Amino acid sequence: MTTLETFDLRIEDSIAWVYFNRPERANALNQKAWDEMKVLFEELDDNNDVRVIILSGHGKHFCAGIDLELLMNVAQFSQPCEGRKREQLRKKILALQAPINAIEQCSKPVIAAIKGGCIGGGVDIISACDMRYCTDDAYFTIKEIDMGMVADLGTLQRLPKIIPPGIAREMAYTGRNVTGLEAERIGLVNRTFASAEEMYTEVMKVAQQIASKSPLSIRGTKAILNHSRDHSVADGLDYMATWNAAMLLSDDLMEAFQAKMQKRPAVYK
Repeated sequence: MTTLETFDLRIEDSIAWVYFNRPERANALNQKAWDEMKVLFEELDDNNDVRVIILSGHGKHFCAGIDLELLMNVAQFSQPCEGRKREQLRKKILALQAPINAIEQCSKPVIAAIKGGCIGGGVDIISACDMRYCTDDAYFTIKEIDMGMVADLGTLQRLPKIIPPGIAREMAYTGRNVTGLEAERIGLVNRTFASAEEMYTEVMKVAQQIASKSPLSIRGTKAILNHSRDHSVADGLDYMATWNAAMLLSDDLMEAFQAKMQKRPAVYK
């Protein structure tokens, strides 16, 4: 694995714990962090020892989004031509979107475990995760509106497909904080917990359940869910038929049948 400066990675029993590791900056992400996040999730995607990923943050907060120093540098180009300057800016925005896309495109389920602030780019990141859990005192805010910006890294595309569109618009237009209990009520998180310790314990149980399933089937299920979200039912069913025509007859299927008949837990490669 790549040596990490802004993340902390621990892998045990097929579960990867990934932590934002800039607690002194509320886990705000500088350029190094954005670069490492993309490489990290691409490597975890290819790592056969990993079946599920838990994403959290060291320190008090989950993630404060993009580091303000990086944000100020994004629009600074020496190119005198306005057209070429805008072209470069567009490429820079796409480059910042890519690490978050890597989370969504990672074939392993990614579970966000959130405490403290999840601000700006942090909301972009959790919107790309498969599931979200948080503490009661966690809070979520689409902060870009208070900075004279339009959130541009995925929140406005993904969040309305997670929570009611009207609530997503309210958050985007007002920049208000949504705390843990409300986040559970609107479906932003699966569950909320009184403490970080309780949250991590329960998230670990969910991760262990996922890790015990057929890895091939879990990867396929994530791929199908992502495809179905963005396509019609008819397109989704057609894609599903093609997927299973390619993937159904696997060693995992035979192991599941044999384990059932022998009344034992299935053990997958």
